[in-house]
Amino acid sequence: MSSTAGVDALLASGARVAACLAPSFPASFPDVDYRALVGMLRALGFELVAEVAFGADLVALEYKRLLADTPDHCYISTACPAIVGFVERYHPHLVEFLAPIVSPMVATARALRRMHGDDLKIVFIGPCVAKKGEGLADEAPEVDEVLTFAELRTMFDCAGLEAGGSGLSEFDPPHPHLGSLFPVSRGMLQTAGIPEDLMVGEIVTADGRTAFPEVIKEFESGDLDLNARLLELLCCNGCIMGSGMTTDAPLFRRRAIISRYARSRMAEFDGARWDAELAALDGLDLTRRFVPNDRRIPSPSEDELAAILARIGKHSPEDELNCGACGYDTCREHAIAIHSGLAESEMCLPYTIDQLGKTVQELHLSNEQLASTQQALMHSERLASMGQLAAGIAHEVNNPLGVVLLYAHMLLEEAEKSPTLRPDLEMIVAQADRCKKIVAGLLNFARQNKVLLQETRVHDLVLQGIRSVPIPNRIRWRMEFDDPNLVAELDRDQMTQVLTNLISNAIEAMPESGQLTVRARADGDRLALMVTDTGTGISKENLNKIFEPFFTTKPMGKGTGLGLPVSYGIVKMHNGDIKVQSNDDPAAGATGTCFTVSVPRLGVHD
Repeated sequence: MSSTAGVDALLASGARVAACLAPSFPASFPDVDYRALVGMLRALGFELVAEVAFGADLVALEYKRLLADTPDHCYISTACPAIVGFVERYHPHLVEFLAPIVSPMVATARALRRMHGDDLKIVFIGPCVAKKGEGLADEAPEVDEVLTFAELRTMFDCAGLEAGGSGLSEFDPPHPHLGSLFPVSRGMLQTAGIPEDLMVGEIVTADGRTAFPEVIKEFESGDLDLNARLLELLCCNGCIMGSGMTTDAPLFRRRAIISRYARSRMAEFDGARWDAELAALDGLDLTRRFVPNDRRIPSPSEDELAAILARIGKHSPEDELNCGACGYDTCREHAIAIHSGLAESEMCLPYTIDQLGKTVQELHLSNEQLASTQQALMHSERLASMGQLAAGIAHEVNNPLGVVLLYAHMLLEEAEKSPTLRPDLEMIVAQADRCKKIVAGLLNFARQNKVLLQETRVHDLVLQGIRSVPIPNRIRWRMEFDDPNLVAELDRDQMTQVLTNLISNAIEAMPESGQLTVRARADGDRLALMVTDTGTGISKENLNKIFEPFFTTKPMGKGTGLGLPVSYGIVKMHNGDIKVQSNDDPAAGATGTCFTVSVPRLGVHD
């Protein structure tokens, strides 16, 4: 949240307002002379412009005094508000180790109020967003507003202020010594004159988001060097890398700018004046207390953790690649974050790739099913069109065909004494009768008949269908029932015709020998009748034609090609479905055909 409006209000209030500039400012304004920057701040309306580097001097001296007074105690530095907040929230039992010393920002505010009165308003300007939280904390009432360098540039732009356009001006006292080095990593140690002796190991320094939590974790577990007395920790790689900075320069370029500025200021350093300013602030309270603010999320149990790991495809330790693609160092850390609601399963790259592969397979299967359904729909539409055509032809042909049969029979009776005409008339009568049967079949296919539903014992229906067809001795046959007492509402005569057609076709498909199986079973609220043979099978190119009228693979005169179409029509009148699976390739290891008829067990009328 921007603080520019609050600062504008302070400046417009008529109160005396001091701008406290963090020591990282040279790296954020590398092309602006510090005196020009101070002039621009005065042009905005600030009465005082001070360097927080002096507060850094005070804090550094306080750390040196603290370590000298408590030789047996270890402290965590508290200059970085992000570190303080992290310990208070996620390691609350370590709060007692936080050094009870204010940050340079607060130290500067207290010093300025000692010098200029408690009515002085303080605006801190720096590189750190976390400073806004510190400025609003109860422990830092001295700071009225906090601006980032980015927000300061916005105020300059709104006021139309440019570098050098407001003249040059010096900082107001107190003036710093080595506090200008505070914003770089280990800068506090040099400011305080605390040596980082690796042989002794009393000082442990770490900066950056991955390093400082590791130090705290090792300190908490007791793995840290027992000689450690101060953990100098920064959340960023020095304050010069704070999110409120306004430069794209890399880390060591920023460090170089800070070093150059510190050298230039040291060239003008007045030791006597600095001592006097310190003396004037003798007894200034630089202490601070810290309170645990536990925000830890309960860790998952081993069972919960195992369940989360299994959900992302980590079923064994070998599956935990710890590749880091999710942003966490290990798969277990990722799983803990998922349990805490801080991460998603999809952040695991191997898991996401595996899920993507499964999705592609499912889409492929769905595409195949859709193609099959589209093909079946086209086939049904084609059969429906044929049915309409067949019905029209049958109606038109049926009446004149009846007349032909009538007169042919009359002529046959009159020609009993004429042996030369009788054979010809008998041929006419036989062929006319055959046409009559074909027309009847077309009407059945076109669903011109109605179904008469009645309660039927399925066992009896199947037995009647088998008995209606002479089964040669070369064929072995059997009936299978999941429930011998299964009952369904069917048109018994028409369904017997369906079974008869299917059984007859199965027998003809096994010219030498084979096995015929008729099975009936309940499939939920539907009845499934399956007729299976081990015959020659149906070729793939013929599978889509077998329900079309007059299509037949039998020799001329052996069939009309209406058996399966009529059966199809009867099944559809029962609101059912008929499907076929067949294999005509002996090389594949098996041949044969299975027709499956599925109809509602409780009859449903159209």
